[in-house]
Amino acid sequence: MKNNEGCSWIRKAAYLYIDGFRNMGRLGKTLWIIILIKLFIFFVVLKLFFFPNYLNTHFETEQERADHVTNELIEIVNKNK
Repeated sequence: MKNNEGCSWIRKAAYLYIDGFRNMGRLGKTLWIIILIKLFIFFVVLKLFFFPNYLNTHFETEQERADHVTNELIEIVNKNK
């Protein structure tokens, strides 16, 4: 397979979506904006406020972080036995 064929397929797929968005009505574009805003909130805002980086705030070195994760995983396995 030539490089041009793979690139052509990717280009055709990209143009399919680009053309679809260009021809989309006002309602469709508005709904996509709402979806993108929701995804931004889910993945960025909620991560920052509700899932702080526990390991970086409680342990100084990479070895301490690794030991903590290992011990937690071992405890979980032992509880399930």
